[in-house]
Amino acid sequence: MGWETWIVTTLSRSLAYGTPLLLGTLGEIYAERSGVLNLGVEGMMIMGAYSGFTTAYITGNPWLGILVAAVVGGAFSLIHAFTSVTLKANQVVSGLSLTMLGLGLSGMFGRGWEGKPLPATIPKITVPGLSKIPFLGPIFFEGQNLIVYMAILLVPLLWYILYRTRIGITIRSVGENPATADSLGINVDRVRYMCVLIGGVLAGMAGGYLSVAYRPAWTEGMTAGMGWIVIALTIFAFWNPAYGMLGAYLFAALYHLSFRLQPWVSPELLKAMPYAFAILVLIFVSRGTLKKRIGAPAALSLPYTRGEE
Repeated sequence: MGWETWIVTTLSRSLAYGTPLLLGTLGEIYAERSGVLNLGVEGMMIMGAYSGFTTAYITGNPWLGILVAAVVGGAFSLIHAFTSVTLKANQVVSGLSLTMLGLGLSGMFGRGWEGKPLPATIPKITVPGLSKIPFLGPIFFEGQNLIVYMAILLVPLLWYILYRTRIGITIRSVGENPATADSLGINVDRVRYMCVLIGGVLAGMAGGYLSVAYRPAWTEGMTAGMGWIVIALTIFAFWNPAYGMLGAYLFAALYHLSFRLQPWVSPELLKAMPYAFAILVLIFVSRGTLKKRIGAPAALSLPYTRGEE
């Protein structure tokens, strides 16, 4: 295999593997921009993977599986929204509980589903003409599926909404100073509910993509910590959808390289590399002063009660 083929294959697989990371990161960016930290991404993703797979298996319709995965992820996120927004509970505890709940339920209900092949999955497509473009064609337009392109198209859409529309200004103002937003007539709780719901829908869709399209099978714990990587990528992206795409594909490339470089580098070291990278990012940006400089929402993880600020 030549170097060009080696690079093309690596980037092409990174695009596919980075899709669930990108979807989850986009959703978490919206949740955190509104001031809600949701550590339950792993739980929402695994529930999306389980529900998406079982739906696709029973109905034979993989797209229905993706839809159900998104709905289940959204429904799960509302648990976190209720506890953290309505009940003003600690967001860290609520998010961690959601992750444990998702992992537990999917493990319990997923027994008996492992090893069953899907009757139909989302097909990979090749775009006529564009796939012939030297170097870029095989990466972007050959052997990918529609969800990969949908995730990429979501990036400019969500970026535009967040930075160029009144809705985006409302979301960011709630995440920066909910008291001021409230005084201007903005319903803080409603905005936070909607943003957490968006995060849940995208996380569920990410899980569905894993079990229905990327690796069409169900395995207990198949998200393998991707939800935690999403949390790190959200910070790495400076809460910006455009940077989120960069981070998701960079991490995916590191993950893919951990397999391809095994003939030359220790497999254990390579497998730890992507996760070590995520931990380093978290340590680096968690410093108080730096956190302010990179634009962390000022009211992130802080519950809001009218009249208390």
